[in-house]
Amino acid sequence: MWKAYDELAWTEAWLEDPQGVEEEVATYHRLMEEHARRPVREVLHLGCGAGAHDRALKRHFSLTGVDLNNAMLRLARRANPEVEYHQGDMRSVRLGRQFDAVVIPDSIDYMASRDDLVLAFETARHHLRPGGALLVVTKPRELFHDNNFAYVGERDGIHVTLLENNHVLPPGDEQYEAVLVFLIRQGGELDVQVDHHRLGLFTQAAWEQTFRDQGLELHQQDLEGIYEPFMIAEGEYPMRLFIGVAPGSD
Repeated sequence: MWKAYDELAWTEAWLEDPQGVEEEVATYHRLMEEHARRPVREVLHLGCGAGAHDRALKRHFSLTGVDLNNAMLRLARRANPEVEYHQGDMRSVRLGRQFDAVVIPDSIDYMASRDDLVLAFETARHHLRPGGALLVVTKPRELFHDNNFAYVGERDGIHVTLLENNHVLPPGDEQYEAVLVFLIRQGGELDVQVDHHRLGLFTQAAWEQTFRDQGLELHQQDLEGIYEPFMIAEGEYPMRLFIGVAPGSD
């Protein structure tokens, strides 16, 4: 299991960007309202993490969250006690109910193979009502390149610096590496932790085909400016927001 989502999950609160999350969720809200063929009232968030996005999402929707990691869910429940949370894997979880929309922000990157990606989409489709919308935020391979980031936060006498390096693997791998280096200073002591992640990186055509295979009508929009403020040196981190709409209507 990744350290960032287990013993280092607490650092999320130190490093998050509340204003950036608010702006990001405002875009999600607008696009779901625009494209769904039914009123969007109940939303399922797959890969909800520590609940940072949920603090904004819950103001617009009745929200249910799912995450694989119990440490992250403990933080999410503390931050959002009114949200219903479940421990589960987005490749296999079944909640026995459907929603007006399903959202998977960039946690979809943890689908590190095409098979995993298909399973996550099958989960989302299983939980989607007729006319509902599936919103996914990701990086098509054609737009992605090596880059580096720095995040800094301080609270309760603890200072956290997170350095992140992204490295694109050869095309046949359909993956990129993210190496996270945590510098944690407390009481004059420095603790250095390193965490290694392999994440999925698929072509635009692969994303479009995955939506088509689930019978979803696809809309898309570029999403910029979320991570650029944290980049080391000049660069850009273009992301793409896909919305797939299920057949039928309310």
